[in-house]
Amino acid sequence: MLATMSVGIQIVLSVVVLILLVASGALAMAETALVRTSKIKARALDDEKRRGATSLVRLVQHPEQFLNPLLLLVLICQLVSATLIGVLADTWLGGWGILAATIFEVVIIFVFFEAVPKNWAVHHPERAALSSAPVVHGLIRFPPIRAISRVLIGLANLVLGRRGENVSVSMVTEAELLAMANVAHDEAVIDAEEREFIHSIIGFGDTIVREVMVPRPDMVAMENTISVSDALVEALEAGFSRLPIYAETIDDVVGIAYTKDLVRIERGGSGDELVAGHMRTAHFVPETKPVAELLREMQERKVHQVIVVDEYGGTAGLVTLEDVIEELVGEIVDEFDVEEDPIERIDDDTVIVPGRMAIDDVDDLLDTSLPKGTWDTISGLLLDVVGGVPTQGEGEEIAGFRLTAEHVDGRRIDRIRIHRMEPPVDVDHDEDS
Repeated sequence: MLATMSVGIQIVLSVVVLILLVASGALAMAETALVRTSKIKARALDDEKRRGATSLVRLVQHPEQFLNPLLLLVLICQLVSATLIGVLADTWLGGWGILAATIFEVVIIFVFFEAVPKNWAVHHPERAALSSAPVVHGLIRFPPIRAISRVLIGLANLVLGRRGENVSVSMVTEAELLAMANVAHDEAVIDAEEREFIHSIIGFGDTIVREVMVPRPDMVAMENTISVSDALVEALEAGFSRLPIYAETIDDVVGIAYTKDLVRIERGGSGDELVAGHMRTAHFVPETKPVAELLREMQERKVHQVIVVDEYGGTAGLVTLEDVIEELVGEIVDEFDVEEDPIERIDDDTVIVPGRMAIDDVDDLLDTSLPKGTWDTISGLLLDVVGGVPTQGEGEEIAGFRLTAEHVDGRRIDRIRIHRMEPPVDVDHDEDS
C-alpha cells in the first residue's frame, strides 16, 4: 500500500515532516533558553521594557508549568516526524529505507534540530528567551495541550508515588547571591568596593547586636550624682556626643546625657546642678536582637544610641547608629576616634590581630574556618579554649593554628598572635630498622 502512495500525499507528508522538525528545533531552543533564565534576569529585562519580557517573567515564576508541556510537545514533534520519515523512506527506497531513515533521524535531526538550536540558545540566552516566551506562553495556555500534559504528568506522578505532592521551586539563596557578586566582579561588571558592599548587605541580616556593640568594659558612662559641669568635662575628654548615666552601678543605666544639652545648661549658669535632672530617656535592646531590626527601630524612634542588656537584665554594652552603619559601609573614623592597632603581618604564616577582631573577619583574613560558639571574637575563642584568662605568651593550638596571647591587660586580651601550624609530615620507617 505504501508503494502506491500518490506523489501528492508524499509531498504533503514531506511538508508536514519539515514543519514538525522546525517546530521541534524551536521548542528545543525555547526549553534551553527559558530554563537558563533566572527570575532576576527576567525582571531586569522587563524593567528595560524589552519585547516579550512580560511573558518571560510569567513563565520563569513557575517553571514547572511550562517545562512539562514543552517537553511533551518536543517529544510529539520528534516522534511523529520520525514515524513519517520512516514511511516516506520505505516508499522511496524499499527495504533500505529503514536504514536510511534511521541514519537521517540520528544525524540530521540531532545535529540540526536538537544540538544546534540548544547551543544557539546557550550563546544567545536573552534573544532566545525573549523571542520564544510569547509563543510558549500561548502554547501552554491552549486547552488541549494543557489537558493532555496534565493527564500524562499525573500518570507519571502516580507511578512515582508522588500523587498530591506540591511542587516547590527553590528560591535564590544567599550563597548564590554572593557567588553572583563575585562573578560580576571577576567579569569587571562591578568593582571591588561594590562587591564588598553587596556582601555587607547580605551579611547584615545575619548580624546580631552583640556582634557590633561596644562591650561593657569599653563603655564610657557617668554616675547620676555628678554635676553638669563635671559631666561636660568627661564628655568632652571622651569625645562623645552622648554618654550613659547610671545609678550606683553600670547595670542600672537610668538615662542618656547629651553633650549639647550639657553645654547649653553650663552656659546658662546651671552647671552645679546634678546631671540626673537633665537626662534623656535611655532605650534598651537585647543582645540577640538582629541589627537590621535595630536599625529600623532606631530610625522610627529617632535615637542614636541604645543600651544593650543581657538575658539577666545586666548591661552588656551599647550600640550607636554609627556602629550599625559601619556594618554596611565599613569603619567610619573621625578626629575623636582612637583607632585599634592594625593587623600586623609577621610572615606568610603569622599575623598579630586585635583581640576584639570578629571570628568571621579572622576567617576571611586567614582563609580558614575557626570554631564557632558563644564567642564572637578571636579573644573569646582563646578564652574558651584556655579555660580562663591566659597569661602573656600563653596559647593553644586550634584548628591548625596556634593562638598566643601577645598582650594582656588585666582580664582583657588586647593582641593575639596567630601562627599557621605546618601539617605533620608522614615519615615511612623501615620495619627492619
